[in-house]
Amino acid sequence: MTTAVPTSASPDPSLPADLPAAQQPEWPDRAALDDAVATLGTLPPLVFAGECDDLRDRMAAASVGEAFVLQGGDCAETFVHATADNIRDRIKTVLQMSAVLTYGAGMPVVKMGRMAGQFAKPRSKNTETRDGVTLPAYRGDMVNDFAFTQQSRTPDPQRLVHGYHTSASTLNLVRAFTQGGFADLRRVHDWNVGFVSNAANRRYEGLAREIDKAMRFMAACGVDFDAMKTTEFWSAHEALLLDYERPMTRVDSRTGDLYDTSGHFLWVGERTRQIDHAHLDFVSRIRNPIGMKVSDKADPDELLRIIDLLDPEREPGRLTFITRMGHDRIRQALPPIIEKVRDSGAIVTWICDPMHGNTFESASGFKTRDFEHVVDEVRGFFEVHQSLGTVPGGLHIELTGNDVTECLGGAERILDTDLNKRYESVCDPRLNHQQSLELAFLTAEMLGGR
Repeated sequence: MTTAVPTSASPDPSLPADLPAAQQPEWPDRAALDDAVATLGTLPPLVFAGECDDLRDRMAAASVGEAFVLQGGDCAETFVHATADNIRDRIKTVLQMSAVLTYGAGMPVVKMGRMAGQFAKPRSKNTETRDGVTLPAYRGDMVNDFAFTQQSRTPDPQRLVHGYHTSASTLNLVRAFTQGGFADLRRVHDWNVGFVSNAANRRYEGLAREIDKAMRFMAACGVDFDAMKTTEFWSAHEALLLDYERPMTRVDSRTGDLYDTSGHFLWVGERTRQIDHAHLDFVSRIRNPIGMKVSDKADPDELLRIIDLLDPEREPGRLTFITRMGHDRIRQALPPIIEKVRDSGAIVTWICDPMHGNTFESASGFKTRDFEHVVDEVRGFFEVHQSLGTVPGGLHIELTGNDVTECLGGAERILDTDLNKRYESVCDPRLNHQQSLELAFLTAEMLGGR
């Protein structure tokens, strides 16, 4: 990633006071909130405007089939799990997936983490009740704590500052790993060879052998592998907490434009994308590449109005639609949306989120997803784009580099009775390391068959 002239604090990047903002915490102490927001406004940017511009170029390439996006990471990051080992293993998983997808797609893969800022989550209810006790809902570590006590669940504005510092240390480590040799393509390929050596993953051995042959061919041709020791890695999160995003928004000293320096790529979720509300107004003002979640219930005409608001200049790479439909609905719901957007002349990058539309409660009471449903939604995503002659631009996956047991299925066949062994998510279930790599191999086969 490149750097640019540092941004300066914005004189007033705030939103109009009269716009409603959904999914915001009920902070109990306004003075404490003002103090935290003021502190954030004085802290250095986490990313730079020039980096965001570079990512916009990469997303533009993905919109026309010249690159493929892989966006992966935790459903909700936590402060306690922001350790060097966990960050390393998450990056390792994304790098391994990217190597396989690069070969399958025959094009660059834009590697993006749901990390260094994904500390807040929308909730369906403001409160949670257990055994007759009602407390505020857990809204992510940047708001309150998961422990079910009055003190833990009370929103604390100082957590916004804590979130900033945790994001800063995460980004420092990400840059060290991706620029310091950890991302060497030969090392990543060796990891994948180890994956297919497992008997459960033998069906992917043929593709791994093809990649190995390509690596040996490059070495024989004298390819400069030193140039493959580093890689670009971008940070992304949902722009949910406006009390965090607004003070992190700065004026670019080169252009005078506003950039949200909390992350390279910000997206707006299903629950906050009302066209007359604060979240869309906010992202319409910043120059970062931005995304928006789109479910099977989305109104195509409303999406066109949102495009006019967020991307009036129809700038390639500016806007990404992250579709989350469900494996049993994507083949029916996605075509009319794509057709409406395509026929309007709008240019968006289409990314598939096969996780959020496939969540259910297992017989044992765990919130989970079935790996086969995840794969089927990805397959449906490719089928729809192929039938319409449009471009499937990438994947958006909730994953971890650890061997958790949160999603059913996969080659190692996690069963309902296995979920309680290592269910560690405080929010939504994630694909574990093995399931993530298996998905990459299956997606590479889909990319290769386009």
